[in-house]
This record gives sequence, C-alpha cells and structure tokens, in this order.
Amino acid sequence: MAAVDTPGHRDRRHAHRRQRKRPGIRIDMTPMVDVAFLLLIFFMVTTVFRAPQTMEVNLPPAEQKVEVAESNLLVIYVADDNQLYWGVGFGTPERVAMKALPALLVSKNKENPKLITLVKLDRKARYHMMVDVLDELNLASVTRFSIAPLSDDDRQALAKVS
Repeated sequence: MAAVDTPGHRDRRHAHRRQRKRPGIRIDMTPMVDVAFLLLIFFMVTTVFRAPQTMEVNLPPAEQKVEVAESNLLVIYVADDNQLYWGVGFGTPERVAMKALPALLVSKNKENPKLITLVKLDRKARYHMMVDVLDELNLASVTRFSIAPLSDDDRQALAKVS
C-alpha cells in the first residue's frame, strides 16, 4: 500500500557532516483504482435503465387503398386553433373537449367493435395535440386508427360548426 524509503545503514561518524535526508514516501495507488473501477462496474451493472416508452405504428404501402364503411369510421378532427371535433363517418362534426375524449372513445368502441378511428390534423395545429390524441387512443385501447391531414372540405365543415 504505502512504503517509506529509508536509507541503508549509515556510519555515525559521517552523520554530522551531512544533514539527514527526509525519507521518501511512496503511496501505491493501484488498490484505490481497483476499488474505484469495482464500484463503477457495480453501479453500471445494478442500475435499472428505464425502457423508452414507444408506440408501434404500422404504415401500409402508399399505393394500397382500403375501403371502409362510413358507419365504421370515427373521425377526430384537430383544428388549427387546437380545438377537437368528432364525427361518425363524414357527417357534421361536433366539438369535444380533451377531457371528454377518453369517454367518447371507449363508448364508441364498445358500440361498434369494428370501428376504425381516423385522426385528421391541421398542419397549423400544435404537435402536442397530436401526441395527446394518440395517447388517449392508446389509453382507451384503440388499436385500429389512422392519421391524415385535414382537407379544405374538412376546414369548411369545421368553420360551420364553430
């Protein structure tokens, strides 16, 4: 661990001529480095890393078109002013608050097990609105949904409701 360098046997007759040298002290740092690395490895191995929370989204090929009956389609609109609207099929949309969205999703999916949810977003809407809507879909156990941009016809229909 530590060592003290002491000179060998000296003759006492010559001791008065020279001043005594201080003994050299040498500290071996190897055990401290070993302990530091052992602690580092211990904490790296025992630390639990939180897995990233992701949602898997399967995208169909671009050229594939799917026909869906209007009665099996729940459309959620996110307007540019971050207001939410909903409608079944392409009928007249109704305004809904974010707090009421989970109950709406659960009730509509219980009524129709074949229901597909279409989320139509305005490009000017805030990004967190899309994330919040997708989180609500996930919490309501909605596994069949699609995302599409808001068309001009949709904007006109929303303007009539507002």
